[in-house]
Amino acid sequence: MPYKEKSSSRYGGDRRGNDQRDFDCMHCHGHVSVNPRLSGVQNRNHCPYCLWSRHVDLSAAGDRLETCLGPMKPVGLTLKSTRKKYNSATAGELMLIHQCTGCGKVSINRIAADDDAQTILAVYQASQALDPTLQAQLEANGIRLLGATDREIVSIRLFGRS
Repeated sequence: MPYKEKSSSRYGGDRRGNDQRDFDCMHCHGHVSVNPRLSGVQNRNHCPYCLWSRHVDLSAAGDRLETCLGPMKPVGLTLKSTRKKYNSATAGELMLIHQCTGCGKVSINRIAADDDAQTILAVYQASQALDPTLQAQLEANGIRLLGATDREIVSIRLFGRS
């Protein structure tokens, strides 16, 4: 669980995602800045060190309306699907897949500019042995887990070359 309260709100900001505040990760205890200049994202939702998140968004990124508040474990990587008709299956932004350890919900989240690339790579490698039940849940939610054949794509997206 990455959010340890540092502000008047238990979500690191108000319930609409406004006025987000820095927080301490409850999983690894690292200090996390929500400054978009550091992260490159408007709604910081996970720790850049261990990549764990907290189940705070209900319908849209930054809405902070979920009541579950369970810790969300990074379980794999996917590519954000694009709406462009002629894009290949390997097009799209590299995304983290999280699963809530409280309610089991899965979601995808943008990788932030300050996320640790080696930790992202470790999540990818661990996902190669992901439980078949969770793999089926991801497929049922339209999430394509990056597999062993996608190693070059992951390497290029993280490090600029294979």
